Amino acid sequence: MTVLNIRFNDLAAAALGSLSAVIPLDRLAPGLREMIADGVELAGDVVTLGGIPAWAGRPPGRQADLTGWECFVSSFHLEDHLPIEARSLPDGEPVISEADQILMLRHGLGFALEIARVAPVPVRCIVGANSTNGTFRFHRARQGESWLHADLDGYRLEKMITVDRGPATLGGTPW
Repeated sequence: MTVLNIRFNDLAAAALGSLSAVIPLDRLAPGLREMIADGVELAGDVVTLGGIPAWAGRPPGRQADLTGWECFVSSFHLEDHLPIEARSLPDGEPVISEADQILMLRHGLGFALEIARVAPVPVRCIVGANSTNGTFRFHRARQGESWLHADLDGYRLEKMITVDRGPATLGGTPW
């Protein structure tokens, strides 16, 4: 039996309000749809978007494990694909509005659900947004390995969402 598990930390749940906030595939930002079209590939023991990029090196590279490598290789900034306005503080730090953080979460969640659907192996997708950026990353679900802390509410400055898909025999989340 395959299980789909979506978790929100309190900040993300308060920002989004409900799952009706999910952006369907046909309304995702064009750059996100292009990444989905490139596919999710299994290369040996690792899962990637569209294959292993030349810059990534052999897994696990400098990362502690394959999960860390996958998160490093699959990570990208959501604001690079969405029409958001990032202002800057006098020191140059970007500032993203609450409305644009919600937009990144909505697109990130829609993208995560699609990646989870098409992935050839069990996966965990991670979406985060805060006042300076939004990120997406994912990794293969492995027993005993997780890129995140178990308590999503421990991320006090970041709105966090995880989308896990895999067999119930993995023992739930985090794996």
